[in-house]
Amino acid sequence: MLIEIYSDLICPWCFLGKVRLDRALAERPGVRVDIRWMPFQLNPDLPADGMDRDLYFTAKFGGPERVRQMHAVVEQAAAREGLLLRLDLIRRIPSTLQAHRMIRFAERFGKATDMAMALFVAYFQQGNDIGNLTTLVTIAAEQGLDAAEATDYLNGEADRASIRGSDTQARQLGVQAVPCYIFDRRYALAGAQEHTAFLPMLDLARDELVG
Repeated sequence: MLIEIYSDLICPWCFLGKVRLDRALAERPGVRVDIRWMPFQLNPDLPADGMDRDLYFTAKFGGPERVRQMHAVVEQAAAREGLLLRLDLIRRIPSTLQAHRMIRFAERFGKATDMAMALFVAYFQQGNDIGNLTTLVTIAAEQGLDAAEATDYLNGEADRASIRGSDTQARQLGVQAVPCYIFDRRYALAGAQEHTAFLPMLDLARDELVG
């Protein structure tokens, strides 16, 4: 089964959603899946060097109290899955164009999911700026990729237009928020659903394979 995951690397629900998908897959060990990461930018117009966290949240959500409430909701949901989020460590909201490109680079070596999860960890558990080139190259090296090749790639133009085009196409297809999961390009599941919401989709894949 092909599962296309539309996500952004600064979306905590996308991180949590992948953890829940993994939990569902663990309950359906007979289902083989091909996961592909599809880029979506929550803030496509953000400057390349990102934006101060407090300024961003004030502009987008109206103030610290609202932000605290939103963070509490996602932190509690993550904790129920055994996932620790350290949102307090985040100092900048990055543009995620380069992070999405890093996933594309890793995809060449069969490591797209490893890279996506490493980026989530770096941002949500370590507070690292995943829009920063040095940070991204360090993560690439930690994932066993060549640092020099990753640097050349990020400094170049490869996949920039493709990432932006995929983001635009996603919106044209009706993807307005993430995470969004497309199963075999036929069925969609939007939002950070409980892991049980994935099971019918996985069962469908298993039944079609058997049938």
